Amino acid sequence: MQKETAYPMDGKTIELPVSGMDCAECTRHVQRALASVPGVTSVQVLLSAEKAIVRLDPAVASLDQLRAAVDEAGYSVPTSAAAQQMDQQRTYTRKVWTVMALVFGAVLFVVVLGEWLGLFEQITARVPFVVGAALVVLSGWPIFRNVLRAARKRQVTSHALMTIGVLAALAIGQWATAAVVVFFMRIGDYVERFTAEGARKAVRNLTAMAPQQARVVRGDAEVEIPIAQVLPGEIVVVRPGEQIPVDGVVVDGHATVDQAAITGESLPVEAGPGAHVYAATIAQLGSLRVRVERTGADTTFGRVIKLVEEAEANRADVQRFADKFTAYYMPVVLSIAILTLLVRRDPLAMAAVLVVACSCSIALATPIAMLASIGRAAREGILIKGGKYIETLARADVLLIDKTGTLTLGRPHIEEVIALNGASAMEVLAMAASAERDSEHPLAEAVRSHARAEGLALTAPAHFRAVPGKGVIAEVSGKLITVGSHRLAALQPDAPNFQATPNGKGNNGLEDAPAPGPPIDIAQVQGKSVLWVTCDGAVIGALTATDVLRPETPLALQQLRAMGIATIELLTGDNAATAEALAGQLGIPHRANLLPEDKIAVVRDYQQQGKIVVMVGDGVNDAPALAQADVGIAMGAAGADIALEAAHIALMRDDWLLVPAVFALARRTLRVVKTNLFLTAVYNVVGLSLAAAGILPPILAAAAQSIPDLAILGNSARLLGREKSKH
Repeated sequence: MQKETAYPMDGKTIELPVSGMDCAECTRHVQRALASVPGVTSVQVLLSAEKAIVRLDPAVASLDQLRAAVDEAGYSVPTSAAAQQMDQQRTYTRKVWTVMALVFGAVLFVVVLGEWLGLFEQITARVPFVVGAALVVLSGWPIFRNVLRAARKRQVTSHALMTIGVLAALAIGQWATAAVVVFFMRIGDYVERFTAEGARKAVRNLTAMAPQQARVVRGDAEVEIPIAQVLPGEIVVVRPGEQIPVDGVVVDGHATVDQAAITGESLPVEAGPGAHVYAATIAQLGSLRVRVERTGADTTFGRVIKLVEEAEANRADVQRFADKFTAYYMPVVLSIAILTLLVRRDPLAMAAVLVVACSCSIALATPIAMLASIGRAAREGILIKGGKYIETLARADVLLIDKTGTLTLGRPHIEEVIALNGASAMEVLAMAASAERDSEHPLAEAVRSHARAEGLALTAPAHFRAVPGKGVIAEVSGKLITVGSHRLAALQPDAPNFQATPNGKGNNGLEDAPAPGPPIDIAQVQGKSVLWVTCDGAVIGALTATDVLRPETPLALQQLRAMGIATIELLTGDNAATAEALAGQLGIPHRANLLPEDKIAVVRDYQQQGKIVVMVGDGVNDAPALAQADVGIAMGAAGADIALEAAHIALMRDDWLLVPAVFALARRTLRVVKTNLFLTAVYNVVGLSLAAAGILPPILAAAAQSIPDLAILGNSARLLGREKSKH
């Protein structure tokens, strides 16, 4: 019995998942059914999210009544999100077993009626050969035509061998045998399409979710137009229950937004003025006005679709092996067929060798599993850019982790402002916040937030430059201000040079000098990040900041260790005391005071030792290291251009448990691929041996060639379901 707490409830509002809807008419059926329940005051049915938002009087209407109403309308309410995915998995599994039953039924028909009862011999005797041969050619023409087209281009398709087998059967007058071979070729063709279709379904569903229309404010009216006609800077209106059509910033309104399409997270988030929202997400319980930043293919969702579609190009080494094997496979089979004819003097045995050796299963063994894995991951909010990264991740043995925004929440706050050399604390904070006004770093936001809380007004800097790994330098009210690490405080600024080359290379006109060594008690800043503030070359103060460790991180690292990841190390540009305090909580080694180039050097050092390195970062200052690593994983990449570009795997929400989850998925996928290849190898060895020995006739050889395809389909389908955690 499902408890009511299984669904998010807020007073008189219930979110009710509904399965079985596939069109707008379905949503109207469900809406009418729910609206008829006593106590229900309003109903919104969302087709793309497969749920209904119901306002009701809980004293009158119950969850069981709602479920019964949906059932009577011909749809169903799954007991939980996990149960809904399980229903989808069962549906897919039923289709697999249905195809298997049809194939084995056809095989039984061929064996019993065709071979044992002599039906094919009788048909061959009564029907003229010309008529039978014409039937064979006509029924198999779509396949024969593709084989001929490929042959003209000096290419070999998976049906080439079977086509030769059909010709061999016709050459010796066995047109009925050739007809059965063609029949099973067509069945095999369907199985291949069904297999690829099932594996690509999750990816295709992403494309179907892309917004098509937007309601735009133009003049005094709201106009609904195609997405392609929406321009950046325009205001889009999103009403309750509607899909947000663009990436943009909320300028007015409040809503609860379902971001599952981007992040895979089922829990909604609150969006108000200033919040960033993304295309393909859904505004529940509220309306929004959004200033457009990106549309169509340029949105986060559009880029996700493009990258998932292109993922097939990044093939795994095991897939490349299968491609090469297929190229050498045909000459080997032709040689075996010729030897069979020469040794046994049996054309039918030769035809059986050619028919049973169809290489479809070899070609399908890896890509089907990889596509199923990539599609499943995309549904969970994990973007994998290709099969080669799945294979590499499955063999990884070193995990390097960034700190700010990765291990921590990335929302540090200023704890203390320390004034030095005659400056006041408010002067130090005002200068620092003004210099950090245009910086996107989390620490910069912490400084600005603290200044706003103190009621300080910020001055726009005349010049600004971020120095990667060190901090920022800016001209504020005619003074040259630096805010950052001790490295930046140790540099002597040259204001004219900085102003003259705001976009130049080098160190922004700064020259190295001895560290100032300001008199601050180490115990005062132990385990904290320190931002030194200088004014015209003199240190005027320091800001101390702390961040919060993500609560799920210890469990995630425990799961990774249980998987055998022996080396897990923290890399940070922060000071040693802060790094040691955090690493000590997690029981991992650390390296502190690292610049972006230092992180790259650490990655390369492990790679030179023959290690396979995975780097996890936030995708901003870690972009070089993410790109250098064998597999770069970006945390919380939704909306972050550089994360989607630099990383090989992007986690679309900030959840550390996704890291061991993607490791587990990669290892599971590789096990499935190896099993597929093993099944294919066993089938080919046994099939070729029986055919060459004359034990397996061409008719049964044709029937048997669908078996490995079905085995691969069933085995790969396991990737679409969840695997129980072993940790």
